[in-house]
Amino acid sequence: MQQLYLGVDGGQSSTIALIGDASGHVLGAGASGPSNHVGAAEGREKFVSAVEGCVAAACREAGLHAATVRFEAACLGFSGGPADKEPILRQLLNTARLLVTTDALIALAGATAGEPGIITIAGTGSITFGRNAAGRTARAGGWGYLFGDEGGAFHIARQALRAALGYEEGWRPPTALRQALLEATGATSANELLHRFYSTEFARPRIASFAKLVDEVARQGDATALEVLREAARELAVIAVAVRNQLFEPGEPFRSAYVGGVFRSAIVLEEYRRLIGFQCAPPIHGPAAGALLEAYRAAGLDPELSKVQEFKS
Repeated sequence: MQQLYLGVDGGQSSTIALIGDASGHVLGAGASGPSNHVGAAEGREKFVSAVEGCVAAACREAGLHAATVRFEAACLGFSGGPADKEPILRQLLNTARLLVTTDALIALAGATAGEPGIITIAGTGSITFGRNAAGRTARAGGWGYLFGDEGGAFHIARQALRAALGYEEGWRPPTALRQALLEATGATSANELLHRFYSTEFARPRIASFAKLVDEVARQGDATALEVLREAARELAVIAVAVRNQLFEPGEPFRSAYVGGVFRSAIVLEEYRRLIGFQCAPPIHGPAAGALLEAYRAAGLDPELSKVQEFKS
């Protein structure tokens, strides 16, 4: 009987499942809606629907019957944390081994193809996570937008608005960020935009999206915008080096990866690479593949994944 393994990446925008055989060959993939919140009754219903939907789609791709399939091991990683999800998943999945973990772990496993290393994630927020050859893990950052997430897109947008406000009030140097933000939002002043940002009209992801605008202004030569991006890179480098120092001795080999929309800025990426002092690269695989690798790891296997690129993980 064929042994099957399941990896699931559950995020704020989508949930992706990959099914593989014992050799690491990916048999099928499936996608569904977001699955990061289960607190309320409606959230639990959406969570169950998302997990069942992506697993069923992956089963169809693999020529399996979702109602009867049994997995040797399953790993599911979620952005909202695992604690409230594991009891539900034990009812949903027929698996000999179940690992419910964080999105940071599966992102790392995918990015390094399961090898020891670190990953710096800079999307709306920011975090660095790592694991060494002994299996010890460490993290830095990821404290949320109120108390941390320096270097993330929300932080970049916040710093840009602060610069625009300072210019408008006469205590910071002139910057093209003010006019760019006003034109992009239709606000008549930076102060008005500040109050809009505090309203429900501008959720955190929407505010974070203005990080792209900061990059555009910086590439046009604005010194303030350029410094905002370089400061973001410095913050990201600090947490990356902190995790490296916790887990790896000088000269010890490890893989390092970066991921997230902030790194699409060539300015941020170039400065980050200059500051960290070690090699880094884009992820080898995505987080869904990382979850599948962790499922193999839970079963004592260490195959090299194949056919991953045929699926959108």
